[in-house]
Amino acid sequence: MGAERIGGSGRKPILSVEHLSFRYPDSKRPALTDVNLEVGEGEVVILAGPSGCGKSTLLRCVNGLIPHMYPGDYSGKVAVAGLEVASTQMSTLAQNVGLLFQNPENQIFMFSVERDVAFGLQNLAVPRGEMRARVDESMRLLGITDLAHRAPHELSDGQKQRAALAGVLAMRPRLIILDEPTSLLDPKTALDVVSLIARLNGELGITFIVVEHRLELLTPIASRLVVMDGGTKVMDGPPRAVLADPSAEAHGVGAPPVVRLYNSLAAEGLRLPRFPDSPDEMAQELNSL
Repeated sequence: MGAERIGGSGRKPILSVEHLSFRYPDSKRPALTDVNLEVGEGEVVILAGPSGCGKSTLLRCVNGLIPHMYPGDYSGKVAVAGLEVASTQMSTLAQNVGLLFQNPENQIFMFSVERDVAFGLQNLAVPRGEMRARVDESMRLLGITDLAHRAPHELSDGQKQRAALAGVLAMRPRLIILDEPTSLLDPKTALDVVSLIARLNGELGITFIVVEHRLELLTPIASRLVVMDGGTKVMDGPPRAVLADPSAEAHGVGAPPVVRLYNSLAAEGLRLPRFPDSPDEMAQELNSL
């Protein structure tokens, strides 16, 4: 696949990153170097790469924490929904791009779930009637209406994840960033979260950028897999194509078990009709032989 490939979805871009570079104060090396990335409306994009590759810094540049909250040497341009991030107020950016932290407990801290969901809207001084409607709609979409009056500490990890995401969704952003949303979840709950992402993407057209190491969970629903290494984008394309490229592991992206099995079978001369995205697809391919 070569050192870098800029993927194109053919859709109207919701995110445009052009020649973005950033160095934190007192750091000898830049965190990002000449990053170019375009994400189309309605895409589900996985962002992967080894620790320290620049993923978190890139996300901060997308949601405005850089340069508004984190100082440093910043050059290039980032635009979300047509708004240049560096010159747009954080309150405006929050209505266009949302961020779900890796640990939902960092995002829910009020006395009840519905108060947490309403927190961002209160900070924007949204009228009470509209706020009530948005909170109710977000809790309904996330399936947590029955948890409205529960305290966050009474919730399971999966319920906390949904409550935090409901607070993001209430802001009605067009782009949502998820930072390793399944890392603290058991396999079943992680699959539930992936199904939820697919449903919100399909029903509401929300664009998702997901930082995730458990690639086998997300590749079936993702349109693209973007790999970063050393502060720059090194691979970008359909998940099947990226994972089938031997250079992916050299950039710290471990192949999911399904991909390793596919490659092992190919090495033994058994070539399956198509590259499987999931264990279920692998089973279907094997049964078809």
